[in-house]
Amino acid sequence: MDVKRVLTIAGSDSGGGAGIQADLKTITALGGFGMSVVTALTAQNTLGVHGIHEVPIEFIEKQFDAVAGDIGIDAAKTGMLASSGIIGAVARKIEQYGVEKLVVDPVMVAKGGAMLIREEAKKTLVELLLPRAFVITPNVPEAEELSGITIETVGDMKKAAEIIGDMGAKHVFVKGGHMTGDALDILYDGREFHEFAAERIDTKDTHGTGCTISAAIATGLAREMTVYDAVKNAKEYITTAIRFSLRIGAGHGPTNHCAALFRESERYRCLQELKAAVQRLKEGNCGNIIPEIQSNFACALPHATGPGDVAAIPGRIVKVGEKAETLHDPAFDVSRHVAKIVLTVMRYDDSFRSAMDIRFSEELVELCRDRGYDVAEFSRADEPAEIKLREGSSLEWGTNHVLSQRDSVPDMIFDRGDVGKEPVIRILGKTPDEVAGKVLALSAGLKTGA
Repeated sequence: MDVKRVLTIAGSDSGGGAGIQADLKTITALGGFGMSVVTALTAQNTLGVHGIHEVPIEFIEKQFDAVAGDIGIDAAKTGMLASSGIIGAVARKIEQYGVEKLVVDPVMVAKGGAMLIREEAKKTLVELLLPRAFVITPNVPEAEELSGITIETVGDMKKAAEIIGDMGAKHVFVKGGHMTGDALDILYDGREFHEFAAERIDTKDTHGTGCTISAAIATGLAREMTVYDAVKNAKEYITTAIRFSLRIGAGHGPTNHCAALFRESERYRCLQELKAAVQRLKEGNCGNIIPEIQSNFACALPHATGPGDVAAIPGRIVKVGEKAETLHDPAFDVSRHVAKIVLTVMRYDDSFRSAMDIRFSEELVELCRDRGYDVAEFSRADEPAEIKLREGSSLEWGTNHVLSQRDSVPDMIFDRGDVGKEPVIRILGKTPDEVAGKVLALSAGLKTGA
Protein backbone atom coordinates (compact mmCIF):
# COMPACT_ATOMS: atom_id res chain seq x y z
CA MET A 1 0.00 0.00 0.00
CA ASP A 2 1.41 3.37 -1.04
CA VAL A 3 0.94 5.48 2.08
CA LYS A 4 1.97 9.12 1.76
CA ARG A 5 4.28 10.46 4.45
CA VAL A 6 3.34 13.80 5.96
CA LEU A 7 5.56 15.59 8.47
CA THR A 8 4.26 18.15 10.94
CA ILE A 9 6.80 20.53 12.46
CA ALA A 10 4.97 22.23 15.29
CA GLY A 11 4.32 22.60 18.98
CA SER A 12 2.60 20.06 21.20
CA ASP A 13 -0.82 20.95 22.60
CA SER A 14 -1.33 19.06 25.86
CA GLY A 15 -5.08 19.67 25.49
CA GLY A 16 -5.12 17.66 22.25
CA GLY A 17 -7.06 20.18 20.15
CA ALA A 18 -4.32 21.93 18.20
CA GLY A 19 -0.65 21.61 17.31
CA ILE A 20 1.02 18.26 16.75
CA GLN A 21 -1.96 16.39 18.16
CA ALA A 22 -4.45 18.01 15.78
CA ASP A 23 -2.11 17.56 12.84
CA LEU A 24 -1.56 13.85 13.40
CA LYS A 25 -5.29 13.21 13.81
CA THR A 26 -5.99 15.09 10.58
CA ILE A 27 -3.26 13.38 8.56
CA THR A 28 -4.45 9.97 9.73
CA ALA A 29 -8.13 10.72 9.06
CA LEU A 30 -7.26 11.78 5.50
CA GLY A 31 -5.26 8.67 4.73
CA GLY A 32 -1.67 9.85 5.27
CA PHE A 33 1.07 8.59 7.57
CA GLY A 34 1.81 11.29 10.11
CA MET A 35 5.26 12.05 11.51
CA SER A 36 6.35 14.83 13.83
CA VAL A 37 9.13 17.19 14.76
CA VAL A 38 8.12 18.76 18.08
CA THR A 39 9.35 22.35 18.39
CA ALA A 40 7.80 23.23 21.75
CA LEU A 41 5.81 21.78 24.61
CA THR A 42 2.82 23.75 25.82
CA ALA A 43 0.79 23.41 28.99
CA GLN A 44 -2.53 24.12 27.32
CA ASN A 45 -6.24 23.41 27.56
CA THR A 46 -9.47 24.87 26.20
CA LEU A 47 -9.06 27.95 28.42
CA GLY A 48 -5.65 28.95 27.13
CA VAL A 49 -1.88 28.42 27.14
CA HIS A 50 -0.45 28.17 30.65
CA GLY A 51 3.18 27.62 29.76
CA ILE A 52 5.60 27.09 26.86
CA HIS A 53 8.81 25.08 26.91
CA GLU A 54 10.86 25.34 23.71
CA VAL A 55 12.66 22.24 22.53
CA PRO A 56 16.45 22.79 22.12
CA ILE A 57 17.39 23.49 18.52
CA GLU A 58 19.85 20.58 18.40
CA PHE A 59 17.07 18.18 19.35
CA ILE A 60 14.69 19.67 16.78
CA GLU A 61 17.35 19.01 14.14
CA LYS A 62 17.89 15.48 15.47
CA GLN A 63 14.17 14.72 15.16
CA PHE A 64 14.16 16.03 11.58
CA ASP A 65 17.21 13.97 10.61
CA ALA A 66 15.76 10.82 12.15
CA VAL A 67 12.50 11.11 10.24
CA ALA A 68 13.80 12.36 6.90
CA GLY A 69 16.85 10.08 6.85
CA ASP A 70 14.85 6.90 7.33
CA ILE A 71 11.17 7.34 6.46
CA GLY A 72 11.22 10.19 3.94
CA ILE A 73 8.82 13.08 3.43
CA ASP A 74 6.16 13.52 0.72
CA ALA A 75 4.87 16.78 2.20
CA ALA A 76 5.40 18.81 5.34
CA LYS A 77 3.70 21.56 7.29
CA THR A 78 4.94 23.96 9.93
CA GLY A 79 3.03 25.27 12.89
CA MET A 80 4.32 26.88 16.07
CA LEU A 81 7.93 28.05 15.56
CA ALA A 82 8.54 30.33 18.52
CA SER A 83 12.02 31.78 17.90
CA SER A 84 14.34 32.92 15.13
CA GLY A 85 16.72 30.10 15.96
CA ILE A 86 14.01 27.46 15.57
CA ILE A 87 12.79 28.97 12.30
CA GLY A 88 16.32 29.08 10.95
CA ALA A 89 16.95 25.45 11.87
CA VAL A 90 13.70 24.31 10.26
CA ALA A 91 14.41 26.31 7.10
CA ARG A 92 17.86 24.70 6.80
CA LYS A 93 16.42 21.21 7.20
CA ILE A 94 13.70 21.90 4.66
CA GLU A 95 16.43 22.95 2.22
CA GLN A 96 18.75 20.06 3.12
CA TYR A 97 16.15 17.36 2.47
CA GLY A 98 14.59 19.04 -0.55
CA VAL A 99 11.06 19.29 0.83
CA GLU A 100 9.12 20.97 -1.97
CA LYS A 101 5.54 20.53 -0.80
CA LEU A 102 5.73 22.70 2.30
CA VAL A 103 2.65 24.23 3.91
CA VAL A 104 3.49 27.09 6.27
CA ASP A 105 0.92 27.90 8.93
CA PRO A 106 2.33 31.17 10.34
CA VAL A 107 1.12 30.53 13.88
CA MET A 108 1.38 33.72 15.92
CA VAL A 109 -1.42 33.86 18.49
CA ALA A 110 -3.32 31.05 20.25
CA LYS A 111 -7.14 31.00 20.32
CA GLY A 112 -7.05 32.30 23.90
CA GLY A 113 -4.78 35.22 22.95
CA ALA A 114 -1.35 33.93 24.08
CA MET A 115 1.57 34.89 21.81
CA LEU A 116 3.17 31.79 20.29
CA ILE A 117 6.02 33.53 18.44
CA ARG A 118 8.57 36.08 19.61
CA GLU A 119 8.56 39.50 17.99
CA GLU A 120 12.01 39.11 16.43
CA ALA A 121 11.02 35.74 14.94
CA LYS A 122 8.38 37.27 12.65
CA LYS A 123 11.09 38.84 10.49
CA THR A 124 12.98 35.55 10.31
CA LEU A 125 9.82 33.74 9.27
CA VAL A 126 9.34 36.21 6.39
CA GLU A 127 12.97 36.03 5.30
CA LEU A 128 13.73 32.32 5.65
CA LEU A 129 10.52 30.29 5.67
CA LEU A 130 7.99 32.20 3.66
CA PRO A 131 10.03 31.97 0.38
CA ARG A 132 10.13 28.18 0.84
CA ALA A 133 6.36 27.90 1.27
CA PHE A 134 4.51 26.05 -1.46
CA VAL A 135 1.36 27.17 0.36
CA ILE A 136 1.08 29.62 3.26
CA THR A 137 -2.14 29.68 5.30
CA PRO A 138 -2.51 32.89 7.35
CA ASN A 139 -5.77 33.82 9.03
CA VAL A 140 -6.87 37.45 8.84
CA PRO A 141 -4.80 38.76 11.81
CA GLU A 142 -1.74 36.87 10.54
CA ALA A 143 -2.29 38.16 7.01
CA GLU A 144 -2.50 41.70 8.40
CA GLU A 145 0.76 41.15 10.30
CA LEU A 146 2.56 39.78 7.25
CA SER A 147 1.18 42.21 4.67
CA GLY A 148 1.11 45.34 6.80
CA ILE A 149 -2.43 46.28 5.76
CA THR A 150 -5.78 46.28 7.56
CA ILE A 151 -8.24 43.66 6.31
CA GLU A 152 -11.93 44.50 6.45
CA THR A 153 -13.27 43.23 3.11
CA VAL A 154 -12.76 40.39 0.66
CA GLY A 155 -10.90 42.87 -1.50
CA ASP A 156 -8.50 43.49 1.38
CA MET A 157 -7.97 39.74 1.73
CA LYS A 158 -7.01 39.54 -1.94
CA LYS A 159 -4.67 42.52 -1.67
CA ALA A 160 -2.96 40.98 1.36
CA ALA A 161 -2.60 37.70 -0.52
CA GLU A 162 -0.86 39.48 -3.39
CA ILE A 163 1.54 41.20 -1.01
CA ILE A 164 2.39 37.94 0.76
CA GLY A 165 2.78 36.22 -2.60
CA ASP A 166 5.28 38.87 -3.66
CA MET A 167 7.36 37.91 -0.60
CA GLY A 168 7.99 34.51 -2.18
CA ALA A 169 5.18 32.16 -1.23
CA LYS A 170 3.98 30.26 -4.29
CA HIS A 171 0.37 30.01 -3.11
CA VAL A 172 -1.37 32.10 -0.47
CA PHE A 173 -4.47 30.84 1.30
CA VAL A 174 -6.05 33.59 3.43
CA LYS A 175 -8.62 32.19 5.85
CA GLY A 176 -11.65 34.36 6.53
CA GLY A 177 -12.75 32.89 9.84
CA HIS A 178 -12.35 36.27 11.56
CA MET A 179 -14.62 38.02 9.04
CA THR A 180 -18.44 38.18 9.17
CA GLY A 181 -20.97 36.41 6.97
CA ASP A 182 -20.17 33.11 5.30
CA ALA A 183 -16.82 31.49 6.07
CA LEU A 184 -15.04 32.68 2.93
CA ASP A 185 -11.40 31.86 2.22
CA ILE A 186 -9.21 33.10 -0.62
CA LEU A 187 -6.57 31.13 -2.55
CA TYR A 188 -4.09 33.12 -4.65
CA ASP A 189 -1.81 31.24 -7.02
CA GLY A 190 0.20 34.21 -8.26
CA ARG A 191 -2.18 34.89 -11.13
CA GLU A 192 -5.75 34.12 -10.14
CA PHE A 193 -7.93 34.15 -7.05
CA HIS A 194 -10.19 31.28 -6.03
CA GLU A 195 -12.90 31.62 -3.41
CA PHE A 196 -13.99 28.84 -1.06
CA ALA A 197 -17.19 29.55 0.83
CA ALA A 198 -19.06 27.56 3.47
CA GLU A 199 -21.79 28.36 5.94
CA ARG A 200 -20.59 29.93 9.16
CA ILE A 201 -21.32 27.46 11.94
CA ASP A 202 -22.40 29.00 15.24
CA THR A 203 -20.02 27.41 17.74
CA LYS A 204 -17.18 28.53 19.96
CA ASP A 205 -15.56 25.10 19.68
CA THR A 206 -13.05 25.97 16.98
CA HIS A 207 -9.77 25.37 18.78
CA GLY A 208 -7.15 24.08 16.35
CA THR A 209 -8.86 25.00 13.08
CA GLY A 210 -5.74 26.62 11.62
CA CYS A 211 -3.54 23.64 12.46
CA THR A 212 -6.16 21.26 11.13
CA ILE A 213 -6.73 22.87 7.75
CA SER A 214 -3.02 23.32 7.06
CA ALA A 215 -2.39 19.66 7.92
CA ALA A 216 -5.28 18.71 5.62
CA ILE A 217 -3.79 20.72 2.76
CA ALA A 218 -0.38 19.12 3.30
CA THR A 219 -1.96 15.67 3.23
CA GLY A 220 -3.76 16.48 0.00
CA LEU A 221 -0.52 17.67 -1.58
CA ALA A 222 1.25 14.50 -0.42
CA ARG A 223 -1.49 12.52 -2.15
CA GLU A 224 -0.59 14.40 -5.35
CA MET A 225 -3.66 16.60 -5.49
CA THR A 226 -3.42 19.98 -7.17
CA VAL A 227 -3.24 22.92 -4.78
CA TYR A 228 -6.81 23.86 -5.68
CA ASP A 229 -8.11 20.35 -4.98
CA ALA A 230 -6.04 20.01 -1.80
CA VAL A 231 -7.51 23.28 -0.49
CA LYS A 232 -11.05 22.34 -1.58
CA ASN A 233 -10.77 18.98 0.14
CA ALA A 234 -9.32 20.59 3.28
CA LYS A 235 -12.11 23.17 3.35
CA GLU A 236 -14.74 20.44 3.23
CA TYR A 237 -12.91 18.50 5.92
CA ILE A 238 -12.60 21.42 8.34
CA THR A 239 -16.24 22.46 7.79
CA THR A 240 -17.37 18.97 8.81
CA ALA A 241 -14.95 18.97 11.75
CA ILE A 242 -16.39 22.29 12.96
CA ARG A 243 -20.02 21.26 12.40
CA PHE A 244 -19.48 18.27 14.68
CA SER A 245 -17.04 20.00 17.02
CA LEU A 246 -16.64 18.63 20.52
CA ARG A 247 -18.02 20.31 23.65
CA ILE A 248 -14.98 19.48 25.74
CA GLY A 249 -13.62 21.70 28.52
CA ALA A 250 -14.86 25.06 29.78
CA GLY A 251 -13.39 27.23 27.01
CA HIS A 252 -12.91 26.88 23.27
CA GLY A 253 -13.44 23.19 22.58
CA PRO A 254 -11.70 21.35 19.73
CA THR A 255 -12.97 20.48 16.29
CA ASN A 256 -13.86 16.85 15.62
CA HIS A 257 -11.03 15.46 13.51
CA CYS A 258 -12.75 12.11 13.06
CA ALA A 259 -16.14 13.57 12.08
CA ALA A 260 -15.66 12.81 8.38
CA LEU A 261 -14.75 9.20 9.16
CA PHE A 262 -17.65 8.81 11.57
CA ARG A 263 -19.98 10.38 8.99
CA GLU A 264 -19.07 7.72 6.44
CA SER A 265 -19.63 4.94 8.93
CA GLU A 266 -22.99 6.53 9.86
CA ARG A 267 -23.98 6.56 6.17
CA TYR A 268 -23.27 2.86 5.90
CA ARG A 269 -25.14 2.13 9.13
CA CYS A 270 -28.11 4.20 7.99
CA LEU A 271 -28.35 2.34 4.67
CA GLN A 272 -28.07 -1.04 6.38
CA GLU A 273 -30.75 -0.19 8.97
CA LEU A 274 -33.11 1.01 6.25
CA LYS A 275 -32.41 -2.03 4.06
CA ALA A 276 -33.16 -4.39 6.98
CA ALA A 277 -36.40 -2.55 7.80
CA VAL A 278 -37.55 -2.71 4.17
CA GLN A 279 -36.83 -6.43 4.15
CA ARG A 280 -39.12 -6.79 7.18
CA LEU A 281 -41.87 -5.06 5.20
CA LYS A 282 -41.37 -7.37 2.23
CA GLU A 283 -41.51 -10.47 4.40
CA GLY A 284 -44.61 -9.13 6.19
CA ASN A 285 -46.74 -8.98 3.03
CA CYS A 286 -47.91 -5.47 3.84
CA GLY A 287 -49.07 -4.42 0.37
CA ASN A 288 -52.40 -3.49 1.93
CA ILE A 289 -50.93 -0.26 3.36
CA ILE A 290 -49.22 0.96 0.15
CA PRO A 291 -51.08 3.96 -1.35
CA GLU A 292 -51.85 4.52 -5.03
CA ILE A 293 -48.96 6.98 -5.20
CA GLN A 294 -46.72 4.26 -3.70
CA SER A 295 -44.67 4.65 -0.52
CA ASN A 296 -41.26 5.79 0.46
CA PHE A 297 -39.31 5.05 3.57
CA ALA A 298 -36.54 7.34 4.82
CA CYS A 299 -33.78 7.38 7.40
CA ALA A 300 -31.64 10.44 8.14
CA LEU A 301 -28.11 10.68 9.42
CA PRO A 302 -27.68 12.12 12.92
CA HIS A 303 -27.61 15.94 12.66
CA ALA A 304 -28.81 15.81 9.05
CA THR A 305 -28.83 19.21 7.34
CA GLY A 306 -30.41 18.48 3.94
CA PRO A 307 -31.86 15.82 1.61
CA GLY A 308 -28.33 14.62 0.83
CA ASP A 309 -28.16 13.36 4.43
CA VAL A 310 -31.37 11.33 4.10
CA ALA A 311 -31.52 7.80 2.66
CA ALA A 312 -34.67 6.49 1.00
CA ILE A 313 -35.80 4.03 -1.70
CA PRO A 314 -35.11 4.87 -5.38
CA GLY A 315 -38.30 4.15 -7.34
CA ARG A 316 -40.27 3.99 -4.06
CA ILE A 317 -41.97 0.97 -2.45
CA VAL A 318 -44.59 -0.55 -4.78
CA LYS A 319 -47.54 -2.89 -4.22
CA VAL A 320 -47.36 -6.26 -6.00
CA GLY A 321 -50.43 -8.19 -5.00
CA GLU A 322 -50.30 -8.45 -1.23
CA LYS A 323 -46.59 -7.76 -1.13
CA ALA A 324 -44.48 -4.61 -0.81
CA GLU A 325 -41.56 -4.66 -3.26
CA THR A 326 -38.68 -2.41 -4.25
CA LEU A 327 -36.60 -2.14 -7.39
CA HIS A 328 -33.45 -0.79 -5.74
CA ASP A 329 -31.59 -0.82 -2.46
CA PRO A 330 -31.71 2.34 -0.31
CA ALA A 331 -29.59 5.32 -1.37
CA PHE A 332 -29.03 8.89 -0.27
CA ASP A 333 -30.65 11.98 -1.82
CA VAL A 334 -33.36 10.10 -3.75
CA SER A 335 -36.52 11.35 -2.01
CA ARG A 336 -37.37 14.99 -1.49
CA HIS A 337 -40.88 14.58 -0.04
CA VAL A 338 -40.28 12.09 2.77
CA ALA A 339 -36.82 13.58 3.36
CA LYS A 340 -38.45 16.95 4.05
CA ILE A 341 -40.78 15.33 6.57
CA VAL A 342 -37.89 13.72 8.45
CA LEU A 343 -35.79 16.89 8.38
CA THR A 344 -38.72 18.93 9.69
CA VAL A 345 -39.33 16.46 12.52
CA MET A 346 -35.63 16.52 13.43
CA ARG A 347 -35.81 20.27 13.98
CA TYR A 348 -38.10 19.51 16.94
CA ASP A 349 -36.53 16.25 18.14
CA ASP A 350 -33.41 15.02 16.39
CA SER A 351 -33.78 11.52 17.83
CA PHE A 352 -36.65 10.92 15.38
CA ARG A 353 -34.81 10.13 12.15
CA SER A 354 -37.15 7.88 10.19
CA ALA A 355 -40.53 8.09 8.44
CA MET A 356 -42.70 6.21 5.95
CA ASP A 357 -45.83 7.30 4.12
CA ILE A 358 -48.71 4.81 3.88
CA ARG A 359 -52.23 4.93 2.46
CA PHE A 360 -54.93 6.81 4.32
CA SER A 361 -58.16 5.31 5.59
CA GLU A 362 -60.34 6.11 8.56
CA GLU A 363 -59.92 2.46 9.58
CA LEU A 364 -56.13 2.85 9.71
CA VAL A 365 -56.41 6.01 11.80
CA GLU A 366 -58.66 4.17 14.26
CA LEU A 367 -56.25 1.23 14.34
CA CYS A 368 -53.49 3.66 15.33
CA ARG A 369 -55.59 5.01 18.17
CA ASP A 370 -56.64 1.53 19.30
CA ARG A 371 -52.97 0.55 19.60
CA GLY A 372 -52.24 3.55 21.73
CA TYR A 373 -50.28 5.40 19.07
CA ASP A 374 -50.04 9.17 19.40
CA VAL A 375 -52.04 10.47 16.41
CA ALA A 376 -51.90 13.97 14.95
CA GLU A 377 -53.43 15.55 11.87
CA PHE A 378 -53.48 18.69 9.79
CA SER A 379 -55.86 20.03 7.17
CA ARG A 380 -54.57 21.05 3.76
CA ALA A 381 -57.39 23.61 3.75
CA ASP A 382 -55.33 25.57 6.27
CA GLU A 383 -52.33 25.84 3.96
CA PRO A 384 -51.30 29.39 3.04
CA ALA A 385 -51.78 30.18 -0.64
CA GLU A 386 -48.05 30.43 -1.31
CA ILE A 387 -47.53 26.93 0.09
CA LYS A 388 -50.24 25.46 -2.15
CA LEU A 389 -48.56 27.00 -5.19
CA ARG A 390 -45.06 25.77 -4.32
CA GLU A 391 -44.54 22.19 -5.43
CA GLY A 392 -43.40 19.86 -2.67
CA SER A 393 -44.01 22.31 0.18
CA SER A 394 -47.27 20.92 1.58
CA LEU A 395 -45.83 18.02 3.57
CA GLU A 396 -43.10 20.13 5.12
CA TRP A 397 -45.63 22.80 6.03
CA GLY A 398 -48.10 20.28 7.43
CA THR A 399 -45.49 18.53 9.57
CA ASN A 400 -44.23 21.84 10.91
CA HIS A 401 -47.81 23.02 11.52
CA VAL A 402 -48.50 19.97 13.69
CA LEU A 403 -45.23 19.94 15.64
CA SER A 404 -45.26 23.67 16.36
CA GLN A 405 -48.38 23.11 18.46
CA ARG A 406 -47.12 20.06 20.39
CA ASP A 407 -44.57 19.20 23.05
CA SER A 408 -43.60 15.83 21.54
CA VAL A 409 -43.36 14.02 18.22
CA PRO A 410 -46.39 11.77 17.50
CA ASP A 411 -46.28 8.25 16.08
CA MET A 412 -48.14 9.35 12.99
CA ILE A 413 -49.39 12.46 11.20
CA PHE A 414 -52.18 12.29 8.64
CA ASP A 415 -54.22 14.56 6.42
CA ARG A 416 -57.40 13.92 4.45
CA GLY A 417 -56.09 15.43 1.23
CA ASP A 418 -57.41 18.23 -0.94
CA VAL A 419 -58.22 18.87 -4.58
CA GLY A 420 -55.59 16.95 -6.53
CA LYS A 421 -53.89 15.86 -3.29
CA GLU A 422 -54.19 12.28 -2.07
CA PRO A 423 -54.71 11.79 1.67
CA VAL A 424 -51.67 10.19 3.31
CA ILE A 425 -50.54 8.88 6.70
CA ARG A 426 -46.92 9.40 7.74
CA ILE A 427 -45.55 6.95 10.29
CA LEU A 428 -42.71 8.44 12.37
CA GLY A 429 -40.06 6.78 14.49
CA LYS A 430 -36.56 7.06 15.88
CA THR A 431 -35.25 4.21 13.72
CA PRO A 432 -36.33 2.45 10.52
CA ASP A 433 -36.95 -0.72 12.54
CA GLU A 434 -39.33 1.16 14.83
CA VAL A 435 -41.23 2.56 11.84
CA ALA A 436 -41.38 -0.85 10.17
CA GLY A 437 -42.77 -2.35 13.37
CA LYS A 438 -45.60 0.19 13.48
CA VAL A 439 -46.39 -0.28 9.78
CA LEU A 440 -46.48 -4.08 10.09
CA ALA A 441 -48.73 -3.86 13.15
CA LEU A 442 -51.20 -1.71 11.19
CA SER A 443 -51.05 -4.01 8.16
CA ALA A 444 -51.76 -7.03 10.34
CA GLY A 445 -54.62 -5.18 12.03
CA LEU A 446 -56.25 -4.52 8.68
CA LYS A 447 -56.02 -8.20 7.76
CA THR A 448 -57.55 -9.41 11.00
CA GLY A 449 -59.93 -6.52 11.50
CA ALA A 450 -58.53 -6.06 14.97
